[in-house]
Amino acid sequence: MSHVAKLIMSGGAQLVCLPTAYRFDSKEVFIRKDPETGEVILSCRPDNWDSFFDAVKRANIPADFLSPEERRQDVQQRDPFANAAGRGLDPLAFS
Repeated sequence: MSHVAKLIMSGGAQLVCLPTAYRFDSKEVFIRKDPETGEVILSCRPDNWDSFFDAVKRANIPADFLSPEERRQDVQQRDPFANAAGRGLDPLAFS
């Protein structure tokens, strides 16, 4: 079942008044728009990383995922703009 939320203009911003059943337990939310449907999706932005680390602990990660050899990678010294011209990029365009 879907509900309706009121939209209010305030200066240059548009505010969404959520029904009580849809209130968030945080000070901020993530917002994204589905490019296919145009639907706007709000989701809770956690105040800290605790839930993420709890999910990592519960994840079923195989023991051989990223062996010590795969994790041990040396620092690579390279010029990030070395191949920019060959790819049609102007390295100064973003400065």
